[in-house]
Amino acid sequence: MLTEHKTSWMLSGATFAGVTALYLPCVQRTVPGGDSGELITTACELGVAHPPGYPLFTLLSRLAVCLLPWLSPAHSVNLMTSLLGSAACGALCMSVCRLTGPGPGAVLAGGLFAACRLSWQWSMVAEVFALNNLFVGLLLVLAASFHCAESAEQRMRVARWGALCCALGLCNQHTLVLYVVVVVPWVLHRLYSHGELSVRGLLSLALCFLLGFSPYVYLPVSSFLNKARWSWGDQTSLSGLLKHLLRAEYGTFSLAKTESSVNLTAMLKAQLDHCLADLPLPALALAGTGLLLSSRDRSSRSVSWLIATMLVVYSLFFAWRANLDISRPLLLGVVERFWLQSDAAMCALAGLGLSHTHGLLERKLGRGDVWKTAAWCFTAALLANLVHTNYSECDQSRNSVVEKFGREILSSVPTDSLILTRGDLPGNSLRYLHYCLGERPDIRLVDQEMMTYTWYVAKLAQHHSGVNFPGRWWDPAHPEGRDTFSLEQFLSHNAQRDVVACIGLPDGDLSWERSFSRWPLGVCDYMVPVRTQFHPEEWARRTRNLYNWSEPHNSFHPASWERVANEEMWQARMKTAFFLFDLAERMQGEASARLFELSYTLYREIVEAHSGYPSNWDKNLALACERLLRSGRRGHSPDSLLTCSSRHFGLYLEKEPDDPQAAAIRTAAAHLLQERDRLRQSQKKVP
Repeated sequence: MLTEHKTSWMLSGATFAGVTALYLPCVQRTVPGGDSGELITTACELGVAHPPGYPLFTLLSRLAVCLLPWLSPAHSVNLMTSLLGSAACGALCMSVCRLTGPGPGAVLAGGLFAACRLSWQWSMVAEVFALNNLFVGLLLVLAASFHCAESAEQRMRVARWGALCCALGLCNQHTLVLYVVVVVPWVLHRLYSHGELSVRGLLSLALCFLLGFSPYVYLPVSSFLNKARWSWGDQTSLSGLLKHLLRAEYGTFSLAKTESSVNLTAMLKAQLDHCLADLPLPALALAGTGLLLSSRDRSSRSVSWLIATMLVVYSLFFAWRANLDISRPLLLGVVERFWLQSDAAMCALAGLGLSHTHGLLERKLGRGDVWKTAAWCFTAALLANLVHTNYSECDQSRNSVVEKFGREILSSVPTDSLILTRGDLPGNSLRYLHYCLGERPDIRLVDQEMMTYTWYVAKLAQHHSGVNFPGRWWDPAHPEGRDTFSLEQFLSHNAQRDVVACIGLPDGDLSWERSFSRWPLGVCDYMVPVRTQFHPEEWARRTRNLYNWSEPHNSFHPASWERVANEEMWQARMKTAFFLFDLAERMQGEASARLFELSYTLYREIVEAHSGYPSNWDKNLALACERLLRSGRRGHSPDSLLTCSSRHFGLYLEKEPDDPQAAAIRTAAAHLLQERDRLRQSQKKVP
C-alpha cells in the first residue's frame, strides 16, 4: 500500500512536470484580451476585481508579480496561471490513482485535460479558470481519498480538508458551487452511514468551511483603504460586500447583465458539439466505459457516479443560466470557458475507463504486462496526437496583439487627454498599460459604464486628479436627477482637456449632441465643442496612417479578442473617409462635392495600399466613386469613376454573396456599367 501511495505521488508529480514543460514555453508574454487586463491591474493596484471579486486569484497574482519582478506583470501572472493549470492536471491524475491505482489511466486523465484545446488555451493567460480547474481536481482527489479512507479519523480529516477546499474554491469562481452542492450531501451521507456524523464533527466541518472564506476579508480591507487607482465597487458595508459577493450588478444566477436568453436545448447541444470537437472520440468512449464498469466495482462505484452527477447537474444548470447569444463567435468563446469544469469531470471518467478496461482484460484474458503496455502505448499515442493538433492554436508565446492595440491607442491621443473607455478591449488593455506599466502618465482613464454606478465617483474620483464630475453618478436615463449628470454636463465640466471616447458612446444618452461633435480618431472619437471649426484636409492628414498596424485581416480565431482588436484596427483606417462621406451627404453644392472628393481619395488610397482588406471597403469605395460622379466635381474621369464603382460593387458581392441588399447592389452595378457604355459610345461619336 505504501509503495502504491508513493508511486501515485510520483506519477502525479511527473504529470505536473510534463504538463508544465508543455505549458511554460507557450505562455503569453503580454496582456491578453477579455478580463485578463483588469485582473492583472487589480493585482498591481491591490484593488477589487469585478464581481464576485476573485480575492484568492488577486492575492496569488500579486504574489506572482512580487516574486518575478524582472518580468512584466502580465507575463508573471500568465506564468502563474500556467502552473495552476499544470497542478490541475496533476490533481486529476492523483484522483484516478486513488481509485484504481497508478497507471496509464491516471496519466490519461491528467494528460487528456492538459492537451485539450480549452484547458490549454485558458492556462496560457491570466484568467480565473485554471485556478477553478485546480479546485475541481482537488475536490475529486479529496472525494476519492474520502471514499478510500480506512478509518473514521481518516474520513473526518479528509472531510475537513474538503470543506476548506470547497470554500477556497468559492473564493475564486462561484460555478464551483454546483459541484459543492453535490459532494457535500454525499460526504454527509457517507459519514452518517458509518455512524460518524456528530454535532462536534459538523461544527468542525463548518469551521473549516468558514475558514476557507477568509480571502474575502481582502475585499472590505482594500475598499476601506481605497488606495487602488482601479477597483470595482464599495465593500466597506455589509450590503456592499454582499452585493459584490452575490454578483447583484450582473444578476446573481446569470452569466451576464443582459436581457437575452438562450434555449436550454441549444446550449446543451453547443456543449455536446464542443465535446465531440475537442475531446477525442476514444476518450469519450472511455468515459462512458468508465461509468459502466465502475458500477460493477465497489472500490470506485460511488465516486464514479458522484462525478457523473456533478457533471449532469453542472451542465444542466449552466445551460439554463448562460444568458449569452452563442450565435456570436465572441460570446460563444466567453461561454465555452465555463465548460472546462465539466471537461475535467469527463477526463477523470475517461481515466477511470481506461484503468477499468485494462483491469478487466487482464482478469479475463491474462497477460497483464501486454495489456498494461498496450494501455501505455494508447495513452502516449492519444496525447501525442492531441498535443500535435492543438499546439499551434494554443501557443501564445508570440501573441502581443491586445497590448499592441492598447499602445497604438495611447500613442495616438493628445497630451493630457481624458479617455472615456467603453468595453473590455480598450478599457482593460489601457488600464494595464497605464496603471501597471506607467505608460502615458499624463492621461486620465474614466470608464463609461462604471460612471453609471453610484460608487464610482465616490470611490475613484480622488484618483482622477483634474477630472471634474458634475454629480454623484452618470444616469443616462434620468440625468436631470439631483445627484446625477448627463454626458453633456460631464464633457462641459472637462472642456479644459482633450476628451477621447474609446470605443464609441452609448445610445442611451444623446445629450452631448447639443453641445459637442465627435470626429474620428482611429478606433476612438475625438469630442469637440460644436463651435470648433472642422478642417477636412487637415484632419485627413492628421488621421492618415495613424497606427503602425501590420496584422493581416481575418488572421485570428473568430471567438478571440485578437480578432476583435484586429478588426477594429483595420476598420479604423477608413473611419475618416466614412466620416467625410457621411458629412458630404448632409451638405450641398461645392462643399459637398469637395468632401466627396476627399472621401474618395482616402478610400482609394487605403484600398490600393492593402490586400485582403475587409469586404465593406469595396462597397464604400464603390459608393464614394458614384457620389463623386454625381456631385459634378471636375478633375476626375467619369469613365474611370463608373468603372471603379461597378468593379468594387462586384468585388463586394463576391465576398458577401448573402448580403440582404445583394439584388439591389447587382442592379446598381449593372446600371453603372450601362451608363459607362453609353458614355463611351457618345465619346466615339464625337469627331
